[in-house]
Amino acid sequence: MHISLSVQKLFTGKDWMKEVVIEIENGIIKNISTEGYDANNAMPIVIPALIDLQIYGAENKLLSEFPDADTIEKTYRYCLAGGAAYFQPTIASQSNEIIIQAIDAVRDYKASGGKGCMGLHIEGPWINVEKKGAHQAEIIHSPSYEEVKAIIEYGKNCIGMITIAPEVVDQKIIDLIQENNIVISAGHTNASYELATRFLNKGITVGTHLYNAMSSLQHRAPGMVGAMFNHSTAMCSLVPDGYHVDFAAIKIAKKIMGDRLFCITDAVTSASTGIYQHTLVDDKYESHGVLSGSALTQLKSVKNLVDKVGIELGEAIRMCSVYPAKVMNHDTIKGSIEIGEKADLACISEDLTLIKMMIA
Repeated sequence: MHISLSVQKLFTGKDWMKEVVIEIENGIIKNISTEGYDANNAMPIVIPALIDLQIYGAENKLLSEFPDADTIEKTYRYCLAGGAAYFQPTIASQSNEIIIQAIDAVRDYKASGGKGCMGLHIEGPWINVEKKGAHQAEIIHSPSYEEVKAIIEYGKNCIGMITIAPEVVDQKIIDLIQENNIVISAGHTNASYELATRFLNKGITVGTHLYNAMSSLQHRAPGMVGAMFNHSTAMCSLVPDGYHVDFAAIKIAKKIMGDRLFCITDAVTSASTGIYQHTLVDDKYESHGVLSGSALTQLKSVKNLVDKVGIELGEAIRMCSVYPAKVMNHDTIKGSIEIGEKADLACISEDLTLIKMMIA
């Protein structure tokens, strides 16, 4: 199938191009040129489809409460409506039984032809209870090697990322996770600046939701935030909704971290059963009065970065596409628009409203 798409402004993930035609053959970008440009039928703006590495569910179905393929399908639809074609369905600290069921859900979703799922993100329970946030304290624990090994073996090819507090996990376990090509992200951690820096230097090169549920930056105790700021290569996610992090704090982090900072939605959905119950309050979710998740989409993240933080549009798009793709280092998911690669595109208006998604 051949598609010829005229575009007023194209952002490839690297450069802006004006009045071009994208030639697509069977879902692959074959050429980008000015030849045949049709101004009357051109899309206003086309950008790479966005990527969300941390989202918990959608349409009143949390994955941790409804660990099945239908929940992941609903999450995919939510992501698409917000400009993201790729995502990691996520569970907060849960029992091993629920973790196994969530792995099964990912496996079933992929086996049935489900699109976009990059793998399960297991956020806890191997975290520090002192930085639990909305996670349930009674589930949080330091794992045994055998426990982690069993989950990793069962979840082969289904787990994309695991968030841990490195100070509560043995180095042998960290090595095991990395040997299985699973990204480790440091989060819900109370590590000191010195300890955090040591872990970042030893291969844990990603952090989970900067500022939130991690040891803070203080002038005599720089903490995990300070370690992230001062590191030369470590990347960290951030929730740009104005509730999880003040927009001024995002601006500070961006000036320091540059292309090491990327965005997640951390989005949840309304839930009235199970251990994680979320209620929509204004434009965020709370659980028993504690901030528990956002109501973001990734396209809303882009808009907030531009409108509230003052980040240039192309860079805001990179923070929700190119940079999360770099974190996962996937063979075919680049977060960019390139000749010879899959045509995963978001067509948007000048006011950054989604017009349609084009997915290979």
